[in-house]
Amino acid sequence: MIIANFKSNIVDYQIWVRDFMNSCPPVEFYVGMAPPFIYFFDNYVSRLEFWSNRDESDHDMWNMHIGAQDADHSSGSRTGAISVGMLEQHAIAFVIIGHSERREFFHEDNDLIRKKIHAVNGSKLRPILCIGETKEENKEGITKDVLKNQLEVIDGLELGKNFTIAYEPVWAIGSGLTPEPKDINDIHKYIKDVVQSISANNLVPDVIYGGSVTNKNAKSFFIEEFVDGALVGGASLDGSTFGEIVNIWELIYNTSETR
Repeated sequence: MIIANFKSNIVDYQIWVRDFMNSCPPVEFYVGMAPPFIYFFDNYVSRLEFWSNRDESDHDMWNMHIGAQDADHSSGSRTGAISVGMLEQHAIAFVIIGHSERREFFHEDNDLIRKKIHAVNGSKLRPILCIGETKEENKEGITKDVLKNQLEVIDGLELGKNFTIAYEPVWAIGSGLTPEPKDINDIHKYIKDVVQSISANNLVPDVIYGGSVTNKNAKSFFIEEFVDGALVGGASLDGSTFGEIVNIWELIYNTSETR
């Protein structure tokens, strides 16, 4: 699974789609893009058709899923909010919940993130729950304690089979710094074990990595056993670069003996 998170960046989608499609042929695994809400129905974004609408006889059509960067846990008198029901109504495929920038800039805590996860979990959307530690927490050696605390939002919940975790060390996002691949692998295994132990149905989730993923370092992460893909921020803003990252994952995905 490879996901592009455009955040609040302005992107020329005509150029992005052209460059992406020129650099990356259609693939069979899950690839998604999360533009700002206002661009969901951009004409060029719409060219990257949902898999559910794909004509199997048309091999040039892309398996691209469009997702949201956030969702509200309720609806009604909540000015400015986008509800889970609205996203479902427009066939949005997935939603990112609890990104560190939501936690930091919008003061989202575990209580609010828990409400959002509960709202999404019973929907048609694939939830992607973001967790990660700060640099100070990493230096103190309490990364796993921090992650376990953040994962408490799903304690006792029966999770859908598509439930996904994105491990994004806060200190790695946009910094060019990343943990060692072996350390990422260890953390991913830990996350899978925790989710399996605290979820009602003992789900072992997909865990993808985010935090300064580029076309230069992606392979070093992707070959690790417990890394199931990536949530890509800055490097996704260029269609060609994102296409290269998708191509790298396809190589690993189709060569399972290397993982």
